[in-house]
Parts: sequence; structure tokens; C-alpha cells
Amino acid sequence: MDLVEKKIRFSPIGYTKYLKGLERTHNMFRQGKVLESLALKSWEIAPGSTTVSKKAYFLDGQLDRVTGTAYTDNPELMMQGGSTINHESTRAYLLKDIWMINGSVYKGLHRFLFHHRNKLSNQKNYFPPVAIDTEIKNASIYSSYDGNEFFGLWLTDDCTNYKLAATEGIPVTTNIFTSSHMFEYEGLLGMNPYRTNGAYIKDAVFIDDDWGNNRKKQELFDQNKQMLLSKFSGSSHPGVFILRRNSGKTRIMLNEIEIAERLRDQYGFKIVDVTKHTVQEIIAACVGAKTIVGIEGSHLMHGLMVLEPGASVLALQPPSRFCGVLKITTDMQNLNYGFVVGIQKEEDFYVNFEEVERTLELLSF
Repeated sequence: MDLVEKKIRFSPIGYTKYLKGLERTHNMFRQGKVLESLALKSWEIAPGSTTVSKKAYFLDGQLDRVTGTAYTDNPELMMQGGSTINHESTRAYLLKDIWMINGSVYKGLHRFLFHHRNKLSNQKNYFPPVAIDTEIKNASIYSSYDGNEFFGLWLTDDCTNYKLAATEGIPVTTNIFTSSHMFEYEGLLGMNPYRTNGAYIKDAVFIDDDWGNNRKKQELFDQNKQMLLSKFSGSSHPGVFILRRNSGKTRIMLNEIEIAERLRDQYGFKIVDVTKHTVQEIIAACVGAKTIVGIEGSHLMHGLMVLEPGASVLALQPPSRFCGVLKITTDMQNLNYGFVVGIQKEEDFYVNFEEVERTLELLSF
């Protein structure tokens, strides 16, 4: 019997959601305790581990400019390094008789969201279908709420989880997609998930890594990096400035192009633009780079996917939205992380080029 069948089933989700009420709604990320309570069984895929964080490279007084943060509780502690980081184990949970409908998974009275509600509402999520025509016997759920919201976390978390999921069943994800770059990476990394917005799944294994960079996750990320490096060749060169422009979460750097062009003209940097260039064009430029520079954000992950150990990332930080998430990956990959905090100008910010130069000098030892 095929693992995926076209078979009409009547879904109870409309009744459960609107007439009976849901017990709780969860974002599908780091939900191990809830999954454990619903699972037929669970098991450890990889043990946890500990690491010591590296010190970031930055000029005196930079952190004094920070007026707001994003996903970073204590910038000073995170950037000074020397902290012991506990990385949780990677676990799997087997759930039976679940429904994947319009970007969410339902089990009993629990709903797990794979996308931000705004994206779900655009998919007419308010009225779940009464009938579902797809039945999957053995599925493996690897994608996450944060991975679907942030491109960088999709590359670090979901693409590594996919490799685990492929050994447990049919890798299944939602059919709500937002980036052509993701499709390109799937092709380069050999990913071929089954996409659906309406399915009944008899047995589903959920992969949950609790956002930890344990040794197994590092190994899987390295495998993806080596897969990319095997497809592209390039000699060592000074670096790449990755233009963000107005892509993703809005943070406009007023002199972004000026800084990029000065690094090109004075230091031999290449320039790529995530709003215009393909993944292949971006990676081809980044292979062999000693330094990746750009506004802090997921687009810098293009460079991190192919940087060799010992290379550097220089993040240009908006003072009202200082974020250290990328440093989690640079620490995992033995890369150097530096930053310059910009200067606020009304709703936007700009960066001092002299401070960029001086921080690059720190990164080059």
C-alpha cells in the first residue's frame, strides 16, 4: 500500500475549532513537553552537549548605543563570551491520528502553528475544509514556526532536522511558502519534502531539537555546508557585502549601498543583492570569502552556509534592534563574529565607515 493515498476523510477540525474549542494553541518550535504528553512514545536521537561562547569583536562604546533588542536578552553577556552554553538533546515524538490543515497540525484539542497568523489568514485559514483527500501512513514533521518565519533559522534548524526526518518517514511540511531562495536550497541540499495543506496522518514523527546546537546538529550543518561547497569552487578573496535593502523584517540602513561600494572599491569586496540574485549567484560569490558583511539579518546566512572555519562575519546592527542570533551559528561553526552598532536617524539608521574599517582590522587579527 502506498504511504500517501488519495482517500476522502471527513475532518472534525471545523467542529473542534469553532464549536467545542481548542485546549491550547502552540507555536511549533521547542514544544517537547507538550509533544511528550501527546506522544505514543518518544526517544532521544542525539544527546545534549555544552560549549563555551566566543568573544565577539567590537569597538569600545558600541553597546552603549543599543536602545532595543530582538531575541537577545543580554547583549553585553552574549558578546563578551566565556559563558557555558547547554545545548539540549534532539528528540523524536511519535503521534498518531493527526491532521495537517492550512499551516497547522491538530492533535485532539491541541493546535500547533507552523506559520505566523498573518500568513495563515492569507490562506483562508478561518474555515478549515470539511473533507480531506490525502492520507499519509508514516510522516515525519521537521519544519518549525521560527524556521518558516525566519529564513536564517530555516537554514540552521529546519534543513538540519530534514536530514533526521528523512530517516523516520516521509518528510512533510506545509504548502505555504514565501521564498524562492528556499526552493533553490532544497534542490542544492537534496531535500524533497511532501507539501500539503490538507492531510490526515496516521503516524507522525515530530523532530524537536529545542534550538540547541548539540554535536549532532553541528555534524548535520557541516554535511549541508560540504554539500554546497562540493557544487561551487572559488579561491580565497577579501569578502562579500550582502545587500539586504528592504527585504524581511524592515530595518533600513541609509548608507548601505555606500558602505558596500566603499568596501568594494577600497578592499576588493564583492557585492551581492538578495533581492535580485539567485542562491547560486550568492553562494558563488561567498565561497572563499574571508569576511561576510551586511545588515544584521537572515540574509547573512547565505555566507555562513559556505564560510570556512576561521572566517568572519561583520553584522551592522540597528541600535533599536540589536540581535545576536547569528552569533549562535558563528560559534557553532568556529567563525569570528563582529559587529558595529549604527546611529539612529529618525526611523532608520546609518553606519560610520571608519568604525567598519577599524572592526575589520580587529577581525583580521
